[in-house]
Amino acid sequence: MAQQTEEPRATELREKVVADLVAAGEIVSDEVGRVMRAVPRHAFASEATLEDANRPYDAVVTKRDADGNAVSSVSAPQVQAFMLEQAEVRPGMRVLEIGSGGLNAAYLAELVGPEGEVTTVDIDPEVTERAARLLKENGYPRVRVVTADAEQGVGQYAPYDRIMVTVGSWDIPAAWTAQLTAPGRLVVPLRIRGLMRSVAFRRTADHLVSTSVRICGFVPMQGAGARESHVLLPAGTDEIALRFDDGLPSSPELLDDALRTSRIEVWTGVTVERGVPVDTLQLYLASALSGFCTMSVDPELDTGLVAPRNKRFSLAAVSDDGRSLAYVTPRPTEDGALFEYGVHALGPGASAFAEQVAGHLRAWDRHQRGGPGPRITVYPAATPDTLIPELPGRRVIDKAHSRVVLSWPTAKDAGHHPTEEDKGE
Repeated sequence: MAQQTEEPRATELREKVVADLVAAGEIVSDEVGRVMRAVPRHAFASEATLEDANRPYDAVVTKRDADGNAVSSVSAPQVQAFMLEQAEVRPGMRVLEIGSGGLNAAYLAELVGPEGEVTTVDIDPEVTERAARLLKENGYPRVRVVTADAEQGVGQYAPYDRIMVTVGSWDIPAAWTAQLTAPGRLVVPLRIRGLMRSVAFRRTADHLVSTSVRICGFVPMQGAGARESHVLLPAGTDEIALRFDDGLPSSPELLDDALRTSRIEVWTGVTVERGVPVDTLQLYLASALSGFCTMSVDPELDTGLVAPRNKRFSLAAVSDDGRSLAYVTPRPTEDGALFEYGVHALGPGASAFAEQVAGHLRAWDRHQRGGPGPRITVYPAATPDTLIPELPGRRVIDKAHSRVVLSWPTAKDAGHHPTEEDKGE
């Protein structure tokens, strides 16, 4: 009886989710819209109410660790939609999903059809047991569910036309590229200097070239691919935490004296509309500043030593000599319609470092706002610098298995014409 009254409502909510995401431009293909209407999302997210399971921009946590941190979830419909669009899955393809939950594997099974194959893998046997059960109960018994650490991929069923990763990954293991057909596609939530982006890559010979980049958030990888960021708590203060993704500064103690100096403020004249995403600016600063990090301030211990508008997350950097700290913060313009970006800095070289960071903000405003965003290329870790092309704004980030290269073509280089959405990025 409950099923009879619930099902029409479930169908109605799914239809509304898809309609909302089509209107927002997240769903652009008929096929992605079709599969998201066809698969009963609520059946794979029983931890939530019917309404909560069908909120376009909200994930449903399905498992937490002993500390209460989410370790498995059903991603928000918006994220699932744009990642499926990034993947461009076609009938008859062989697809590997890394990170199981059941729902996304069902979408993939719908997209590849009866002639295709879907393998989904997760390190957690509780997660794979749940995924296998839900897939079978909801009509997708052909999806292959594997329990394993996916650091080495799933070689026994390779090669794959598409690999979709649905957990946050700090690196791209060589096995993922090796098990991908050429020109196959990998879609992965890649952590780049502490910033996570869903990147769609096309395989070209032994390396990967990005085709699209979207901001996202995912539970972190477990097992051999797990990677913790490094947190620096400068001496003399309990309120400030600096988080570095690729290792601490070589002499972190040099920063201690910076917090005893007066704060310098530089305002850039660079403005953005209230509430508009600035993900390209974040990645631009992360690639331009060698000492890039993110800063948080404990609100209960806050003394006003630093004054970021967002105390939980601010873009920051340590100077090359390790003695000065700068962070980016916005302030409302006089009419309240826009925000202007500024730089606060502390340390013996605060004035020069603030100007340096401000210069990068202005460069982004002149050359990247409205542009195509970064091009991200991933090479094997052993690739020498001589085989990595010199591209505009190139920065090489070395990881355990790969060399991640960010470069920044301008709007003019790409023949790109800004849209209204671009203007606020």
